[in-house]
Amino acid sequence: MTQTIRLTSKRQATFPVKLCKELGIKAGDDLILERKKIGKDFAWILKPKKNIESKWFASLQKYAKDKDNSMEAIRASIGKSVGNLKK
Repeated sequence: MTQTIRLTSKRQATFPVKLCKELGIKAGDDLILERKKIGKDFAWILKPKKNIESKWFASLQKYAKDKDNSMEAIRASIGKSVGNLKK
């Protein structure tokens, strides 16, 4: 399948609706453009940037509230937990 994208004088592009649906992207989404060597030629790979969209990740915020979230504190907490496992 071939799609054509026109670039304006301001370097803006409009993507065909069919391509946006296939990529799963919408207005405001970030895209990654990656250069790959294929044989002797180069090609550009366009893909949506994946964001962390996990409900469980956000649910951990209530446990981190009002606590020291520095790397030192996190490492100390992990060390304490590992130490408790060895008992």
